[in-house]
Amino acid sequence: MAIPKSGSKSPVIVEPPDTAAGPEAVKSVYRSLRDNSGLLSGAAALLKMNQAGGFDCPGCAWPEDTEHRKRLEFCENGARAFADEATRKRVTADFFAEHSISELAKKSGKWLNDQGRLTQPMVRKAGADHYVPITWFSAFELIARTLNQLDSPDQAAFYTSGRTSNEAAFLWQLFVRVYGTNNMPDCSNLCHESSGTALSAVIGSGKGTVRLSDFDKADAIFVLGQNPGSNHPRMLAALERARQNGARIVSVNPLNEPGTQNFRNPQTLDGWTGKGTALADLHVPVRVNGDVAFLKGLCKAMLEAEAERPGEVLDREFIRAHTNGFEDFAADIAGTSWESIEQGSGVGQETIRAAAAIAVAAENTICCWAMGLTQHINAVANIQEVINFLMLRGNLGRPGAGACPVRGHSNVQGDRTMGIWEKPDPEWLERLGKEFAFQPPTAHGCDTVDTLRAMADGRIKVLVAMGGNFAGATPDSAFVERALEQCSLTVQISTKLNRSHVVTGATAIILPVLGRTEIDRQPDGEQFVTVENSMGVVTASQGRRPPPGPYLKSEVRVVAELAEATVGTRSAIKWRALADDYHRIRDHIAKVVPGFSSFNDRLYDDGQIELPHAVRDKREFHTASGRAEFTVHDISPPAVPEGQYLMTTIRSHDQFNTTVYTDNDRYRGVSGSREVVFMNMADMAAAGLQAGDYVSLKSANGSVLSGFAVVPYRIPPGCVACYYPEANPLVPFAAVAAGSNTPAYKSVPVEISALKS
Repeated sequence: MAIPKSGSKSPVIVEPPDTAAGPEAVKSVYRSLRDNSGLLSGAAALLKMNQAGGFDCPGCAWPEDTEHRKRLEFCENGARAFADEATRKRVTADFFAEHSISELAKKSGKWLNDQGRLTQPMVRKAGADHYVPITWFSAFELIARTLNQLDSPDQAAFYTSGRTSNEAAFLWQLFVRVYGTNNMPDCSNLCHESSGTALSAVIGSGKGTVRLSDFDKADAIFVLGQNPGSNHPRMLAALERARQNGARIVSVNPLNEPGTQNFRNPQTLDGWTGKGTALADLHVPVRVNGDVAFLKGLCKAMLEAEAERPGEVLDREFIRAHTNGFEDFAADIAGTSWESIEQGSGVGQETIRAAAAIAVAAENTICCWAMGLTQHINAVANIQEVINFLMLRGNLGRPGAGACPVRGHSNVQGDRTMGIWEKPDPEWLERLGKEFAFQPPTAHGCDTVDTLRAMADGRIKVLVAMGGNFAGATPDSAFVERALEQCSLTVQISTKLNRSHVVTGATAIILPVLGRTEIDRQPDGEQFVTVENSMGVVTASQGRRPPPGPYLKSEVRVVAELAEATVGTRSAIKWRALADDYHRIRDHIAKVVPGFSSFNDRLYDDGQIELPHAVRDKREFHTASGRAEFTVHDISPPAVPEGQYLMTTIRSHDQFNTTVYTDNDRYRGVSGSREVVFMNMADMAAAGLQAGDYVSLKSANGSVLSGFAVVPYRIPPGCVACYYPEANPLVPFAAVAAGSNTPAYKSVPVEISALKS
């Protein structure tokens, strides 16, 4: 057998399960609580997660089911996200005195996260190799002085993650715009930016068009490029209920994930003792980045069925009354051969026609998708082909049907609603400027990829990041780290350590903040915040656990005090007063953000706010034409050199975004290591590889990852998969989605070579 690189672990490889959740999920929750928060206190806190008067899950953005709310309204991964935040471990000044930054930089992201909660502000001074304590006042003064000494506000960038609340996000964008820039990269740039770009162009809104209740009314649900079992486990209950109501489910994914095969609901007796609920009626093993071809094939089969049975397949009235471009679209589909569709998708015509038959038989169809569609060079085309498919049968703007991009972080959609965007709408800026009596900057700023490019070029010198793991989440790690190290100052507003704390500018500051699960006490009393889920519903969230230390501040308080220190003399805004009582922030939101009128009153009256959606509510399309737009896209799979493979990055079941809880992935039968590459068994045989052999992977950017163990898996020929963020070094910085600038994490040509003993 080939040997691994020095220090790497040999993975244990077993047959993956064919069902998700069940008793194993409960055992996982037990272990997470036992090892982190403690069983009794952790279990008591979990009873308040996703409950009225409690706190919103710090994990994914799947909505609470208010119609079927359970006493245990959380999933395995939500419980692990809570337990990870509620850890009893602490990172103190003594820790940083013991460990140099050079030493920490050699540790894995998992090791850094495992050290516990950050407890006090720290600074790495220029030339130093250790963080040392700094007071909050001095930290704010240093950041403010550095920002105000820049030649232009555009030499700074302000990053946010989807963990940030609506109140903190609104105050953040206000501060940044008073400061004078629109450089607001955010985690949406890395995940669902392609969805927003695609949907805005063809239906006039960047958000999904369904309610959670629509899943109970759907006749068919297509789950494309999404792994709900690991990334959105509470969605499995909605799919289970839909299946029991008679809906048919189609899974479209290179990997046949357990979460779309079968669900053993741990909150039911059958989930413990029975076989669970079979979910997908049909799995479509599309090749990596074969989605445009598959979707065109789906539409072709439906158009051919319409030709055979005129008036029985397409919703001609919807197409006539509400759309543009159908004739050009239909002509393109007719001119696209089945041979090119099969070759591009990696799927046979028979399977595509079977999927089309399910769509034709369904009165109402929902399409769900995640980053399996959004992180390709042609990602915008992927999503617009989904809309083409939905429009053929009028599946927009009616109950039980629509488009459902499933967001991966709890308030990433709310951040954008609150104005975190580098390309602000002029009407937004006008309302904001009027409310706060200033002139916001109008020039478009930098998104995440553009920020990194500007850092590398020396045009951006300061990065202030509220949450997230900027260094760990971004592609082409060597390029990213060189760019960050050229900054004069990097600031991380964080709860726990990650890669971004050890790859820094000349000066670096850590500002520790409260987590969402913790009590937020301000001068005017205990506060709550709000978040927006994937389906445009805004709910209150109030932490109930004691903070992990006396020196932590809330994100809202940090933004307010940083703003006062930096721009306090430039405006009449009373920053500290806004942080004293978050109701004041919500009163401003009500006047600036559409859909939030009487924000505070409605929260107290109804407990939540459903934001208006013209497509969903009125079948109105706020495009330039006032109609939904059919679009035409070529089948253009990425060029893969002879002898290479197309790699997609994936997440394990034991991680959330860049946070890795363990080195195991029970849903794929791998434990003990994340340095693995999943390969098709025929490809392995052709390359002379066996399970457990060690290989190196090299991509076009010159990066090489060595010592990865081969894992045989059900993945289409010519395709391989590796874990994110471990495979990020292989993702070329220049490979981004046309239109959205999202890195193409999911279609990377790689060369694989065996390591010989």
